[in-house]
Amino acid sequence: MSYRQGGAALAIALALSACVGGGNPPPRPQIGGQSSAAPPLPSRDRGETQRYNESPPRQPVASVPILPVPAIATPGALTAAQAGTTSGVDWASLPITADNAAAALQAFRTSCPSLVRRADQSGLTAPADWQSACAAASATQSSEAVDFFRRYLEPVQVGDGRAYATGYYIPEIGGSREERAGYAPIYARPNDLIDVDLGAFSTDLAGKKIRGRVDGSKFVPYFDRTAIEQGVLNGRARVLGYAVDPVEFFFLQVQGSGNVRMADGSLLRIGYDTQNGRDYTGIGALMRARGLIGPNQASMQGIVQWLHDHPEEGRAIMRENKSFVFFRVLDGAPLGALGLPVTGGATVAADPKFIPLGAPVFLSMDRTDANGIWVAQDTGGAIKGANRFDTFWGAGAEARAIAGGMSARGTAFLLLPRGALQRLRGKGATDGTTPRP
Repeated sequence: MSYRQGGAALAIALALSACVGGGNPPPRPQIGGQSSAAPPLPSRDRGETQRYNESPPRQPVASVPILPVPAIATPGALTAAQAGTTSGVDWASLPITADNAAAALQAFRTSCPSLVRRADQSGLTAPADWQSACAAASATQSSEAVDFFRRYLEPVQVGDGRAYATGYYIPEIGGSREERAGYAPIYARPNDLIDVDLGAFSTDLAGKKIRGRVDGSKFVPYFDRTAIEQGVLNGRARVLGYAVDPVEFFFLQVQGSGNVRMADGSLLRIGYDTQNGRDYTGIGALMRARGLIGPNQASMQGIVQWLHDHPEEGRAIMRENKSFVFFRVLDGAPLGALGLPVTGGATVAADPKFIPLGAPVFLSMDRTDANGIWVAQDTGGAIKGANRFDTFWGAGAEARAIAGGMSARGTAFLLLPRGALQRLRGKGATDGTTPRP
């Protein structure tokens, strides 16, 4: 993830743990003043910033998902190659609209330069597999998009194909250039935060990293959210600006990036830079487990409403998430994990170990707005495993309304270049699945 980081998604309806762009963990918290008792949250009738609850979650239009192809699940699979792949349903069974196909084609064209040169972590494709489809995509008109996908790609099911999708978007919150009581500082990366590659010390720890700081002669965990809220970063980190409402800032951190609208109308665009190395705890799950929110509140908007209505309890719950995100100022279009622009209604975050980054995916879900072709251009800290997706909806009230309540289940079909599955099957495979190690 890059622009979105974190968040995966905003699957806050279920766990408040997702991520626009980037490739690290998700979320982080609210912030207070410099004393141990954080200042009160801003008044909700202040009128200085839009509230999430002004856009209630979109009520979904139900649809009946296409059933997955029968397949044997492989528990503990770490990649799509280990999970196994099966020939999906016929294209005739997949309803594709011209508008959806045109948007997906444009997103796929954007991803093609990466597809034809990047190593595929899923183990399903090689760069050469995408060359023919990418060459054709560059010469295909938008009006021919449906035919393009059917001609050059084939539906493939990864594992059991049972999919779950959430949503994320680019939030906009009220901000200030000047500090005021109750405002939340937006911090850049602290100057004493250190990243450690453990693989440099032991081959057994290859690929593992930690973050922390030096305290005397010891390397210790970095400050958690509570300490940061109490002002421990004074002199350690640059302040990019201030968020009017700490609750809204918390949700922007969950998304990992967003826009901060200043009182003079100017816009500060910020994106995930890094986080403090502490584990992320989804407050949605905590609130449900404690009976603080009911089924009718289990959306981003419902959670935000509760936090505003119970400021002291809300602050304590948010502090249980020790993870904290540090931001950088962004220029240009929002970017995903590939370092490429992401598109609302066409980009989806996925786990690159199961879905090749840049590849199209067809989702057939139990709500219509999640159905259709999406392109995997992003990742998320909470988006892990086969057939787990986070749909991106862009910016604005409409995007917030859809993403805030997105929780869809159904079936996913990865769209691979024709011939790629046959190559994967190898000699002697006659059951339509790729061999499992």
